[in-house]
Amino acid sequence: MATTLRLRLWSSNLNFLLEKPKSAISPFTTNLCKPFSSHSLSSTTHLPKSVGTHNGSFHCDEALGCFLLRRTTKFADSQIIRTRDLQVLDSLDAVLDVGGVYDPTRDRFDHHQKGFDEVFGHGFGTKLSSAGLVYKHYGKEIIAKELQLDQRHPDVHRLFLAIYKNFVEAVDAVDNGINQYNTDISPKYTINTYLSSRVGRLNLGWTDRDQSAERENDAFLKAMTLAGNEFLESIHFHAQSWLPARSIVEECLAARQDIDSSGEIMVLKKSCPWKLHIFELEEEMKVEPSTKYVLYEVVLGPWGWEVLGIVGYNLVECFG
Repeated sequence: MATTLRLRLWSSNLNFLLEKPKSAISPFTTNLCKPFSSHSLSSTTHLPKSVGTHNGSFHCDEALGCFLLRRTTKFADSQIIRTRDLQVLDSLDAVLDVGGVYDPTRDRFDHHQKGFDEVFGHGFGTKLSSAGLVYKHYGKEIIAKELQLDQRHPDVHRLFLAIYKNFVEAVDAVDNGINQYNTDISPKYTINTYLSSRVGRLNLGWTDRDQSAERENDAFLKAMTLAGNEFLESIHFHAQSWLPARSIVEECLAARQDIDSSGEIMVLKKSCPWKLHIFELEEEMKVEPSTKYVLYEVVLGPWGWEVLGIVGYNLVECFG
């Protein structure tokens, strides 16, 4: 799977193209003349569209947002233009994380303007970053294309919500400075290995002697690849592991009355990561009373042989 993802990312890597002669470019405009796309343009092929974001220090949200746009049909193999020149930005097909405009009808996805309070919806209340805005409008298309499904397939919508909850929302929250927990108590340790932190470390260091636009854009390319790779891994994990497990748990919950008349015991027919789903499904299915025990088979064999056993999981003791 990892090899497949790397190949897909390589085949769709960036191509930053210079649109103006250097004399016509604002001192705040940077573009990188380095073709990374494996798709060559013929004389009969339309020119790729252009996606703009700001130059200078970058964050995870615009790196992921640019990657997401390039996974759509509309912006496939688009040129990435990094600039703060408003005249240049106004001429581009899409702009994110700069420009002070949120207008999906024009593919403008900034979230820094005064009064911006857009959220994903579907019960989520976290303020969106540029990545969340792009995902909100193009996420279903991207997921459907990656999994080769019709966009109207019910699994696409379910994955659309799950991937926002388990991946994109954290990018939105970190970029907007929203803490995961109340900050009245100091944390016992620091975590700096999350995606937004790792993307941030790809920025040029202040001690680097070469602070050129070319090196900055190279770093941004790496950030797009890093964020995009993890996003694709999230799609495939949810499609190949999370979703099948959910179906198993849903089926077993529906059959709980056949196990015990109390309805408080669920037997898991196949070992799977059921804890990811049981509470959410109980709420959706209006399970009453709630499940107290989960029974499932495990294979034990620390001494070289296999023994089939039954494990009981007491939800009351473990989760209250």
